[in-house]
This record gives sequence, C-alpha cells and structure tokens, in this order.
Amino acid sequence: MNPPPLTRRDFLRRSGMGMAMLGLGDVMADSKPHFAPKAKRVIHFFLNGGPSHVDTFDPKPALERYAGKPVPSHRLTERKTGAAFPSPFKFKRYGQSGIEVSELFAKTAAHIDDIAVIRSMQAQVPNHEPSLMLMNCGDSIQARPSLGAWLTYGLGSANENLPGFIAMCPGGMPIKSAENWQAAFLPGAYQGTYVDSKHEQVDRLIENIRSPHADARVQNRQLELLRRINEAHHRERSDPRLEARIQSFELAYRMQMEAADAFDVTREPQHIRDLYGEGVHGRQTLIARRLLERGVRMVQLWHGAGQPWDNHDNIETNHRKLSAQIDQPIAALIADLKQRGMLEDTLILWGGEFGRTPTVEMSGANSKLGRDHNHYGFSVWMAGGGIKGGTVHGSTDEFGFAAEQNPVSVHDLHATILHLMGINHEELTYRYAGRDFRLTDVYGDVITPVVA
Repeated sequence: MNPPPLTRRDFLRRSGMGMAMLGLGDVMADSKPHFAPKAKRVIHFFLNGGPSHVDTFDPKPALERYAGKPVPSHRLTERKTGAAFPSPFKFKRYGQSGIEVSELFAKTAAHIDDIAVIRSMQAQVPNHEPSLMLMNCGDSIQARPSLGAWLTYGLGSANENLPGFIAMCPGGMPIKSAENWQAAFLPGAYQGTYVDSKHEQVDRLIENIRSPHADARVQNRQLELLRRINEAHHRERSDPRLEARIQSFELAYRMQMEAADAFDVTREPQHIRDLYGEGVHGRQTLIARRLLERGVRMVQLWHGAGQPWDNHDNIETNHRKLSAQIDQPIAALIADLKQRGMLEDTLILWGGEFGRTPTVEMSGANSKLGRDHNHYGFSVWMAGGGIKGGTVHGSTDEFGFAAEQNPVSVHDLHATILHLMGINHEELTYRYAGRDFRLTDVYGDVITPVVA
C-alpha cells in the first residue's frame, strides 16, 4: 500500500534542505484561503502604550457632568485614580454616518464612512506586556505565534523577494521587542522582519542588504557552497532553526533589488509624498503602501520605541503631539488606497493594547492630568477590505470605564481579521507538543455586524 500523500503543511514540517533549495515562496505558492477572501493584505497601526478611547473615538458627555466628582464605579485601577476627567478635546460628527470623533483625528475622521469603530473591546489585565502579547499573539501568558506569522503560514506571501510580514518601529523596538511579531513554534521563516524606520537610506533601513565584498554572481556561488555544507550537516540531524536560517539567507539574496525599490519613497511623485506629509510616520506609512502593493501580506506600523502612548500625566499635551504625527499619514493612506483601487481588499486596523481610565491619575493628593491603563473597555477601528464603513459596534458604560453592550474580546477581533482574509479561524491550526494550536485558542466569534 502506498503511503498517503503529504499535505502542504506536512511537507513544510518534514522537509529538509530541499525546502531551502526551493525557496519558501515557491513552497507556499499553493496556499489557499478557506473561502473567498474580502481582504488580501493587512496594515496595522499600533499605538503602543494605549491611546485613550474617551479622548479619540468614544465621546462621554457624562464626564463633563461628573467633572471633579467621584465616578460611581467599582472598577479597580492599577494605580490610584481620582475624580471624573472630562476630555480636553472637542468631538464632532463626521460623514453621512454622523459618527463622533475627537479633534485629535480630524483628518482620519474625514473618512469615517469607510471606518467601523468597535467601542467595546476588552483585554484581560491592565499591564502592557501581557496585553501586547494578547493583542499580537492571542495569549497573554504563553509564547504563541503572532497574527502576522499565522497569516503568512496560512496564506503565504505574494512576492518571494520580500518578507511576508514586516514590522516597522522608528527609533528602536516596543516593549517585548521581537516577541510582538514572533513565529514561536511555527517555522522561523514566518517571524516578522523588523525595520527601524527612523532611517532614510535603504542600507540603514535593512541592515546588510548589500554585500560590500561580493557582487551577485559571487554571492550566488557562496550561497550554493553554504547550501551544500548545510545539506551535509542536515543529514546528521534535523533542526528547523537551520531551515529558517537558510531561508533567511536566500530571502536576503533575493531582496537586494526589490527591497531597495520598495523602501525608496523618492520614487513616488512629489504630490504623493506631500499627501503623506513629512516626518517618519508619513514616510513609513508610504513605505507600507509600497510594500503592500508588492505582495507583502502584513505590515505593522508601531508608533515608536517603548510605549509612547502611555500618557499617565499631561495627556492633553502628549496625546495632541502623538496624534498630530499620525493623523495625516492615516488619512493619506485611506485616500491613496482608495484612488488606487486597493482599499477594497486592504484591511486597516488601528488601536493599542488597551485604553485608559475616564478618571484622572493621582500622585498622592495631586492630579497628574493623565489617565491610567484600562483593559475593561476601549476602542479599535477597522477600515477597508470587507468592512462595513460608517458603523459603530458595541459601547462602554456612560463614563467609558467598561464594555457594556456587545463586548468584544481580542479573540473575536482575531477571528474577524482571519475571516476577512478568507480563513476560518477554527481550521487554521498547527500541531505542536501533542496538540493542535490556533491563533484564537478555543475562543473567538466573528464580529459579523462590522463585516460588509
């Protein structure tokens, strides 16, 4: 009796040096979604540190009425907080949908009829590290593959000359660093590729993209020799880390021409560069669009190193400064994708790891004019591929402390993203340590009201 044929994922797990010789892009070419996708690619604006929902996309007039008074809530906060803290920012209705948005994101709000705001998100704990892991990897405790790793594992990349998953963060890394885009127990080739987008030169953006010692012909001979040595080594023992290393060498070789083009925004017309604006966020958002249109499956755009949106004090000054850095680039991306016919199959996700309290944070008996972490209820929004624009889903209580109507878990959010990408979240699994794992663990429901 002939043995049953290997599935694609069986082949991926068992293959040795043949995998490296073929190249990951070719092996993944037969990747198929479970059903017709509404989106082909994802761009995630990650406001690391936690933006305040009651100052951005969830207006709360009750905070004005209770200003300076205790809020009738039993919710515990990580640090001492005091009275109700009304938003210092004005809200206004935008678009035909009339959704209220803060002045902080007035340019983004001009596209509100393309956006679905989820005002009832919940995390699990009020701490950055576990909440980052939950939002990115679906688990706040154990090491699990990130969303981008699952997407490239399930769907592959549409361009074998570029990574399928790229994370850009100017000036360094967020807290938890590369764990935010890790592959964990998936093959290492699916881990996100980190780019420090503060640099403008391609050679600085992507380290070692060119060899100072050898041309393409010599490098090709070097790779062939390395392949033969590694193949001999592989006969002695099988190690997935070796396969991942070989794939990274081959990808780096193939990237030399295409990456140089994709990351060079000077090749864009001046009016497009003006649309996105000056500064690192305009530049990295424009780079992201160039990567997406070249077949990269997912791009994460982090605001900056550490946790810049973690504004425990002076939130008016800090949130105004931070939003001014990204409002124009986000609005430009939506407009640019729309005029290129790409918005309909590009999913945009905006948000942080949690929200912030509607009460003011205290330092002893004094107000810090900032807000503490709040995992009980916060906002994210999605736009583009398969999203029903001009909608609001769920709500927090009258003060914005906790999700009250139609609470949404991070597992629900992940299930919805996978659904829009043509993936049944219950069927995208990987067997590890004797059990089948998935991004949503044993949870998650698609948020159907926001799906077009």
